[in-house]
Amino acid sequence: MKLAVLGAGAWGTALAIAFSARHQVVLWGRDARHLDALTKERSNARYLRGIALPSNINIEARLELALQNAELVLIATSTNGFAPTLQALVKHCATLPLLWACKGFETATDRLPHEIASAYLDAAVPTGALSGPSFAFEVAQGKPTALTLASHDKQFATQSAAALNGPALRIYSSQDLLGVELGGALKNVMAIAAGISDGLGLGDNARAALITRGLAEMVRLGVKMGGHPETFMGLTGLGDLVLTATGDLSRNRTVGKRLAAGIDLDTILAQLGHVAEGVHSARTVRDLARKHGVDMPITEAVCAVLFERATAMETVHRLLARDPKAE
Repeated sequence: MKLAVLGAGAWGTALAIAFSARHQVVLWGRDARHLDALTKERSNARYLRGIALPSNINIEARLELALQNAELVLIATSTNGFAPTLQALVKHCATLPLLWACKGFETATDRLPHEIASAYLDAAVPTGALSGPSFAFEVAQGKPTALTLASHDKQFATQSAAALNGPALRIYSSQDLLGVELGGALKNVMAIAAGISDGLGLGDNARAALITRGLAEMVRLGVKMGGHPETFMGLTGLGDLVLTATGDLSRNRTVGKRLAAGIDLDTILAQLGHVAEGVHSARTVRDLARKHGVDMPITEAVCAVLFERATAMETVHRLLARDPKAE
């Protein structure tokens, strides 16, 4: 299969590497200088230092050529970069089957990726999300990873998952597109909370409690909004939450740890060098919870630290002082 991967950051490059073992892959990005460096060095030193690009990955700066003869398009940008990439895509072809690998809410509109896609593409175009517990660096290294490919179109989800499935990258199919996208967005907020806990040195017990109660919050809101309960118990819910809340490569956990150290948010984001989707998602999730009447105390606590100048420790004390209740 000829696969066009749009987005030459860490995630797009990692997926291009993973899929190049079985498919003809073209990698496109907006930054011509970055693409030129990829072509000359055959590695993405900016995002995946030390990982070589297979020789059969074609790097293309012209989008119309990247899309030429493509059978499937995969957009692997940030959520904020999704709409501009779709705008560029539809100028050349608006009918190609499309997957996206971005998580979270668009900053300006609070839209999930499938809502963005529906604004640009005809409903007849097969589309879906690729999500799950996955650090780009490990995927690029060829380490075992499992993801979920979700689409309202059952046949498209099943066939695409089977086509992209490989020995190291196992792909499962799902029809719960909303639940899969919500899991990928909500878990980032809980990862910030876990990072705060770790940064304060509160221990493994506290982290386990945060992950468990954070998952409960995710399920309550996700189901209220129309997601399936079992989705949040799977790879794109619990699986992604565990990885993001415990892994040292997690950007959102890193944000939490640095907040616990007393570093201000603007400095943290400037130093991070990558997008931490949970920072914007926290406010959106809090607003959605209030709108739907869902109790999400961990989310409220994260927002208090991020946006209301509450200290990490006083927010923890506030959580612990809540009245006891049945689990």
